[in-house]
Amino acid sequence: MKKIIAFLLCVSLCSLATPLVAGAKNKVKYEKRYVDPVLKAMEEAREKEQAARDDETAAIRKRQAEEKKKEREGARTLLSDMSGVYPPPSPAACRPVFHFPPVAQYNTNTCWSFATTSYYESEIFRLGGKKIKLSEMWTVYHEYLEKVRRWVRERGASLVAEGGESNAINRIWKQVGIVPEEAYPGRRVDGDKLDHEPLITEIRAYLEYVKANNLWDEKDVLKHVAVILDKHIGAPPSTFAYEGREMTPLEFLKNETKLDMDNYVDVMSTSFYPFYTFQEYAVPDNWWHSQDYLNVPLDVWYGLILRAVKAGVSVGIGGDVSEPGKLGFQDVCFVPSFDIPAGSIDQDAREFRIDNRTTEDDHGIHIVGYKNHRGHDWFLVKDSGRSARWGRHEGYYFFRGDYVKLKMLTFTVPRDLIKDVLAKVKK
Repeated sequence: MKKIIAFLLCVSLCSLATPLVAGAKNKVKYEKRYVDPVLKAMEEAREKEQAARDDETAAIRKRQAEEKKKEREGARTLLSDMSGVYPPPSPAACRPVFHFPPVAQYNTNTCWSFATTSYYESEIFRLGGKKIKLSEMWTVYHEYLEKVRRWVRERGASLVAEGGESNAINRIWKQVGIVPEEAYPGRRVDGDKLDHEPLITEIRAYLEYVKANNLWDEKDVLKHVAVILDKHIGAPPSTFAYEGREMTPLEFLKNETKLDMDNYVDVMSTSFYPFYTFQEYAVPDNWWHSQDYLNVPLDVWYGLILRAVKAGVSVGIGGDVSEPGKLGFQDVCFVPSFDIPAGSIDQDAREFRIDNRTTEDDHGIHIVGYKNHRGHDWFLVKDSGRSARWGRHEGYYFFRGDYVKLKMLTFTVPRDLIKDVLAKVKK
């Protein structure tokens, strides 16, 4: 009987708590989310530990940044003093050939285009008396496309960078011509200082994407790179007006400049190859592996430079400019006596530095004048680099002959100026 009474009581109470209504529906309701106190305590402890680690990392980074800043501010470069070094008094003393005023390359590694463009501007005047300022960025634009084209064909195993070589000018101009500066300044806003770091960064990022996804469609890749180039330095014109006439870049090259791009030769001097043969200039910036460099002995190499400048012909030249005898504030480059005596500079001394990479392919410049001054050959150099703007003669250096012999690597001259040397080339 007690069990029956207990059961009836339970049923009665349950009926009071939850009415037994047929077809009753549940309804939604919002309640504050329950936070488990144990899990919350664990999360707070974890966040506290992470904050402590973050504070420690921030302190380390701050210390490292301060150390790097102190290191930069205290950085020193090994340089020579000017004892016994007497350059010509001014650029005018070197009887310069015609050239346009120096143009700064700013934050670009396109010295090769600035130097060689300047060289051909001087050649245009020498050959025809015309003063035509040409576009440096025209060649840079098209050279990027050629670098990327080979990069695609080699499936990423070819250099795409800002640097280049002087004979890229010949190759590019024969393909697409050249334009005057006014037709393609290669600047987003007139007067802007050139800064190609964003350009090369964007190109490299795109090419990394191409490589990672095996997107080796040459036409498509070149189209996308052209978009990047157009964004940063502008789209090059297919035609333009010059002296009241519409023309193409190839027509301008042929009819206005009168340049024969096949009449120029690049000359080097290295005992790595047989002399009087055409060989590859084996440096990264010769990315297309051009074998059009005439290799001659050092005395002949240097003699050809002297022959050119004494005949009033400028010389496009390139080589190493990272030496203690390069003094931007004094506008000079020379080999200090603590390095190697000038009388000891020969083929082997030059080769030793090429082989151990203390002489490298750093910079392209333009020799526009010469003077034998106080017993030394001095070459007036037009330079687009920043250090050429630190001294009294903005955009110029005086290179002493010993520096040219030891540290310069290749130069460009007209073929007809060195016919006798070309006649010795081994077939």
